[in-house]
Amino acid sequence: MEETPLVIGELVSNQGCISDKNMIHELDLKGFGEIEKEKLFLKSFETLYLLYTKRLILKKNKKQIDFDSFMSICQNTDSEILTKFLIYRDLRNRGYVVKDGFGFGSDFRVYERGHFGEKGAKFLIFGLNEGQQEKMGTLQKKIEDITQMGKEPIIAVIERRGEVIYYKINKMNFYENKSRLEESFQF
Repeated sequence: MEETPLVIGELVSNQGCISDKNMIHELDLKGFGEIEKEKLFLKSFETLYLLYTKRLILKKNKKQIDFDSFMSICQNTDSEILTKFLIYRDLRNRGYVVKDGFGFGSDFRVYERGHFGEKGAKFLIFGLNEGQQEKMGTLQKKIEDITQMGKEPIIAVIERRGEVIYYKINKMNFYENKSRLEESFQF
């Protein structure tokens, strides 16, 4: 992967904001942020990733904000930010373009390698921390919604030591008083 030049951004209401037109173009092509009024606004997990990979210098009133400081700022408004960052970082490191999810309880839309900008996202990923509880009915509804959209639902589980494990899931049917399951989750 070619090295992206260093990006300079400023913190605008808890979002990384890039004003340099060349940088906006460069980052937009790689699937970062959303362009609004000729500026590129990065989601908090994108900002964290660029800070983590030392490709972003983030400033607020001429004061530089580092990864840990920005993580603290984010945790005040989003208790799930560490989980989102770990999944986002892992997917980016694997070469995927990752965008914010759009409802259905999904955290991210993930594009097949080489297809960003050409096709819609193939996968919808939602993150869970190891040991986190999720109601079966809620999980089943998410899976149905995602599948109906023609996307593949994937659960990303963060292990206690920070490793991300992905589970591709299929539709599941429960039958009353029957011992067989036609389709089941595959972990």
